[in-house]
This record gives sequence, C-alpha cells and structure tokens, in this order.
Amino acid sequence: LLALVITLSMRAARAAGFPVETEIVIDIREPNKGLAAGVPMAALLFPPAAVGLMVLPLMIYHQFQLTACAVMAGRYARRAEAV
Repeated sequence: LLALVITLSMRAARAAGFPVETEIVIDIREPNKGLAAGVPMAALLFPPAAVGLMVLPLMIYHQFQLTACAVMAGRYARRAEAV
C-alpha cells in the first residue's frame, strides 16, 4: 500500500509538471501523515486503555514510511549531486 501511494503521488506530481522541489515534498511528506493524524483520532474514538493497542500497527507502519522516505531522500540527494 505504501509503495502504491508513493508511486501514485510521484507520477501525479510529474504529470502535473511540478518542479523537482515540489515533487520531493509531495513524495516524501504526503504518505507520512498517518501517525500525526491517526493517534489523535484513535484517542477520540477508543477508550484510553485501548488506544495504545490500537495505534501499535500504525506506529509499526510509520517506521516503514520513515525508512522508505529516507531511501527516497538519499536518491534525490544523489540525483541533485549528479546535476
């Protein structure tokens, strides 16, 4: 799911003709909003004793997001150095 979302956002940014700087922001920041938005929503929807268990999968998924975006940032950096 993460790879699909990142690929779709990357292709959409390129198809829209955004500059490379904007493409980077869209590619790296767009999929990383899950934890920041998910924890407050879980706190509203679930009893306090269950929130930790409910957000655990979200926290694990967030680590995958951070790792994928770190790899992408490295590739963008190498691409910028080559230019």
